[in-house]
Amino acid sequence: MKDGSQPVHSGVRIRFMDPDDLPFVVAEHLGHFPDGFFARLGPRFLAAYTRTYLSGPDARAYTAEIGGQPVGFLVGVTDPAAHRRHVLRDHGRGLLLRALGSLSVRPRLALHFLRTRLVRYCRKLIPNRAARRAPAAGPAAAPPGVTAVLAHVVVAEHARSRGIGAALIARFVEDAAEAGCARVTLVTAAEGGAGAYYEWLGWLRQGETHTPDGRHLLTYDFPLNGLNGIPAPRQR
Repeated sequence: MKDGSQPVHSGVRIRFMDPDDLPFVVAEHLGHFPDGFFARLGPRFLAAYTRTYLSGPDARAYTAEIGGQPVGFLVGVTDPAAHRRHVLRDHGRGLLLRALGSLSVRPRLALHFLRTRLVRYCRKLIPNRAARRAPAAGPAAAPPGVTAVLAHVVVAEHARSRGIGAALIARFVEDAAEAGCARVTLVTAAEGGAGAYYEWLGWLRQGETHTPDGRHLLTYDFPLNGLNGIPAPRQR
């Protein structure tokens, strides 16, 4: 379909996210991931950052809807390095100003940022200055071996147990395979996270990691090499 929408079942449709979905997406993100650093910068920053997934050729953003009303969403990237360059080049100044504004009225969060993230962010961003000046890359088949990243997936509480999460994940996995990615990866909380759900969907646990905030996360991969077709998602 022209808008990229795909029917699933029980009246649920998966389509590309559009700007009108952002209030729903931000509200659900804040409700499900309130401790994330970007969430703590506030809804205006989070909306601006989520918007980068709508314009980046290496990003994918989907909305699940029932009867024209959003009930879930997924955002991810098929080439993390290329998407980072896009964000810096096309959105970096605006995001920086919003972040500084948010930190200026949240001194404890600003101190936390200085202690846990400043050096790491500088290391990531400074080497990309030349790439930021480069002309925009053409669209987006990922280089061989690239690992796609599923960033966030959420289904509203009232719409669960209808296979919506599995359908959103399967759509992203399919698009990542078509983009030439070798695998898809994600992280979920070690305690109270969705690890068992991803294992049920066929994802492979790869290891553990800790965030600068001290959160304990599990890493999962879904290999794509040699994948000729994506299995139908399990319904739950």
